[in-house]
Amino acid sequence: MMVAVTDPTPGGVRCIIMRGGTSKGAYFLAGDLPDHEAERDELLLRIMGTPDPRQIDGIGGANPLTSKVAVVSATDGESAVEADVDYLFLQLGVDEPMVTDRQNCGNLLAGVGPFAVERGLFAVDPNATDAMIRIRMINTDSIATASFPVAGGQPVYAGDTAISGVPGTAAAIRLDFEDIAGGSCGALLPTGNYVDEIDGVECTLVDNGMPVVVMAASALGIDGHENCADLEANENLRHRLESIRLKAGPLMNLGDVSDTSVPKLTMVSEPRTGGHLNTRTFIPHRCHEAIGVLGAVSVATAAMLPGSPAAGLLTGKATGPPTGGVVTLEHPTGVFDAAIEVVIGDDGHPEVRRAGIIRTARKLMDGVVFPREYS
Repeated sequence: MMVAVTDPTPGGVRCIIMRGGTSKGAYFLAGDLPDHEAERDELLLRIMGTPDPRQIDGIGGANPLTSKVAVVSATDGESAVEADVDYLFLQLGVDEPMVTDRQNCGNLLAGVGPFAVERGLFAVDPNATDAMIRIRMINTDSIATASFPVAGGQPVYAGDTAISGVPGTAAAIRLDFEDIAGGSCGALLPTGNYVDEIDGVECTLVDNGMPVVVMAASALGIDGHENCADLEANENLRHRLESIRLKAGPLMNLGDVSDTSVPKLTMVSEPRTGGHLNTRTFIPHRCHEAIGVLGAVSVATAAMLPGSPAAGLLTGKATGPPTGGVVTLEHPTGVFDAAIEVVIGDDGHPEVRRAGIIRTARKLMDGVVFPREYS
């Protein structure tokens, strides 16, 4: 007797869940999602389980760092920059029905190269031991080159590289950025100043891949080494930070930022565990348990600017003229190394010559995700 076979996955969407750096997100092929932006965003909210503080009816992890989406496709050839694949990052809210493309994510970026190989967007010679993929970050129309190990034409995830905030080790993924300065704000220093004062607090407003307001922790009345729970419980601090963020938005050419996740807010202090600078970052309303990839690049860049709050607290081998090198940033769960080279011209204008980092990534699940059927 013939038995009818039905589609075992009606209403499902192909998805790979990956850890990228210290974040976790859902990776999709652009062709597997609706073309219309509003329809796409509505679908992703249902997939993640937003809005709900626990995201209990979706795959989100009840934290902004795990409520992220990467949309990847073969490059469309319409950009002036040459790339192998296109990557659109979308930050989803947790308890607010928000989807925004107003920032990049360097952590999820670490998984884009392996995902492109997994989904056949980028062919790798079966005999090759390394892959190098040029990725266009659609959010800012800029390029990152991802280099990572492969075997048998597939990504290798196992390795001996450890990054703070992630247990164990994995294969190293090197990310080198090109021309990311001013990608969101139009300039590395959107106000043209090394230091601006907002609400009586000296700030460096910087965008080297991520718009960030960098301030001395002491200027906000904190030590800068508190744990995230204590900082989030400090209502006065959170009120002051949000006031500064809302005023920084227009200064950074971002307009009204009341409903966006940028700029980020980083408070810096003297290091205590062998780094060059200690950090505590709000993203923007939750304290980051580590520090974002591109946020770290922007903070390290601020540390290279003479007279900035970060430069005044920099210690160790990176202290001195801003000739570059590796800046080690301490954060709540470890350290982050950012390779930065900044040259200050005779006119005082800074030029970023190099920005790069090492991350790891791992495929967690490959299959079909089912969005909830109610909004």
